[in-house]
Amino acid sequence: MPRVDNSWKLVAFAVVAVAWGGNEFTPMMVFYRGESTFSPVFVDSLLASYAVGIAVSLLLAGPLSDRYGRKVVMLPAPIVGLLASVLIALGEASEPLIFAGRVLSGISIGMAMTAGGSWIKELSTPAFDSSVQEGSGAKRSTMSMTGGFALGALIAGLLAEWGPHPGQIPYVVHALVSVAAVIGMLTVPETRQSAHLRVKGSFWSDLRIPSVKNPRFLLAVIPAAPWVFGCAGVSYAIMPSLVQDDVSFPIAFSAIVTAVALMLGFTIQQFNHLLDNAYSAKGQQVGLVLTIVGMTLATWTATDVVMWKVVLSSLILGLGFGMCMVSCLGEVQRIAGPNDLGGLTAVYYAVTYLGFFFPMILTRLNEWFTYPMMLGFGAVMAVISLVVVTVFSRRFLPAPSA
Repeated sequence: MPRVDNSWKLVAFAVVAVAWGGNEFTPMMVFYRGESTFSPVFVDSLLASYAVGIAVSLLLAGPLSDRYGRKVVMLPAPIVGLLASVLIALGEASEPLIFAGRVLSGISIGMAMTAGGSWIKELSTPAFDSSVQEGSGAKRSTMSMTGGFALGALIAGLLAEWGPHPGQIPYVVHALVSVAAVIGMLTVPETRQSAHLRVKGSFWSDLRIPSVKNPRFLLAVIPAAPWVFGCAGVSYAIMPSLVQDDVSFPIAFSAIVTAVALMLGFTIQQFNHLLDNAYSAKGQQVGLVLTIVGMTLATWTATDVVMWKVVLSSLILGLGFGMCMVSCLGEVQRIAGPNDLGGLTAVYYAVTYLGFFFPMILTRLNEWFTYPMMLGFGAVMAVISLVVVTVFSRRFLPAPSA
């Protein structure tokens, strides 16, 4: 019988817990806007501060996990996320506390995406699980992250809409989930054994990631990467806000739209194996086509705001998010060398999180440009991304297997 080791599930649960904490803030943005304690630009800037925390964490946690191991970097991630939730709960009316909490939340996400994702990938190899198929590691990693994003948004939004103490209870629930995640990871084996660790040279030398210069990474991954969270940001930060004043339960509405969009992204990731291979970029192409359709519909929606169009455009963008995320990560895991998997994963995710600056930028530019103009420009940029990926989809391919 094939050997099956379910250790990856414990790491996946920890990734779910960290992603839960990162995205529970999405429907809470509606809550904070309703409270009118903070300015709209400050509320949107909390997405950007979160992205900055992620970017810094990604660029350090990836090489750290390559050098010292996955477990030592991933184990503290839910603890950092727990601390972030505590600060945000305490900072309901305090800009410094809530800002610090969001930065810490981003740091925990970066640790989970790099060390956690690499750990899941290595636990999804024949050495630990002989039943795995090619691409299982990328699929399991992105499904864990996407599922956590969806659960966090849904549960936080419902609790904030109808539960007691809406500014605190959602974060208390996440803290309890985080404790369970840490306990679960304690029994999981390290996959970067001492013989494979990068212990020579300075840590700063580890920040040099050779595979980041791979032409396929630059031309088949990078053009699609910003649309991962570009789709997500427009889907659940911009579109629900267009009808926020027209719904009876705005926080729950935002939470449900976010969760359903992300679960569609989760669902489409199940079918990535039908497109994913080393000799094309079909996954990225399909993801970008969905992005173009979603952004075009979002542009149309912004010219004539109707509830069903808001929901439909958000859901299509959710599909684009899911397919771009998993297909690009699969490409990254094929390109990366054994000693820079964490590092290249970090660079990839850092680029994806550029998309989280979109809502803040759109909110700020709305003083000079209309949403139809800005979303239409986004649709054009998605078309350009698709053209670049298509032109280079069959170039710079890996050498055929023996």
